[in-house]
Amino acid sequence: MKTFGAFLLFLSTLVKRGESFKILFNRVIDEAILIGIDSIFIVGVVSSFIGAVTCVQISYNLTNALIPNSTIGFMVREMTILELAPTITSIVLAGKVGSNIAGGLGTMRITEQIDALEVMGINSASYLVLPKIIASLLVFPMLVIISMFLSILGGYLAGTLSGALSGQEYIIGLRSSFIPYNITFALIKSFVFAFLIASISSYQGYFTSGGALEVGRASTNAVTSSVIAILIADYVLAQVLL
Repeated sequence: MKTFGAFLLFLSTLVKRGESFKILFNRVIDEAILIGIDSIFIVGVVSSFIGAVTCVQISYNLTNALIPNSTIGFMVREMTILELAPTITSIVLAGKVGSNIAGGLGTMRITEQIDALEVMGINSASYLVLPKIIASLLVFPMLVIISMFLSILGGYLAGTLSGALSGQEYIIGLRSSFIPYNITFALIKSFVFAFLIASISSYQGYFTSGGALEVGRASTNAVTSSVIAILIADYVLAQVLL
């Protein structure tokens, strides 16, 4: 509880003595490029192969002749939108983005760059951390949408190339019994996961003390804590919103 209280106090400092809108906007754009643009490749690779593997495994287990092949497309769509795209993408980003945020802030802390900002009268938490959180809230939903598209496309390619089903059957499955709210649910999850990853990783890095060894430990703790928080939030959101 002591750590959780310190975390909440840390979040409250983000909105005190904030920077001007122009500075904040420029910082958010820079962070969005680092967090979002640089993560597109890994998100694309992971999503495509997850969709392909999901399609292949479903077709392998779908041995009942009474069940149409279009069910494969339906199941890939549901699994991708509800769970795989938002959750797996966020876990991958927790490893890439979370460790980067914690390592960067931890290095700034032990090299006294954060202390220098405080001496100059700048709220270092607001200047360094708030743009990372806002940028994450902006780019994570975009990455999740890209992940959905590529995962479904990967399933289509794997299904048609392996001969498990035709492209028309896959598309019929994609269109059947579609619930638009599932997209909304996935985007809500992406916003929550983005906030958890950015804030927890920033907290771990911001309060690093010691040397290079502690920076590595902070990065590890950031990834571990973020993944655990994602899984807990995933369960809570599913219970509340579905």
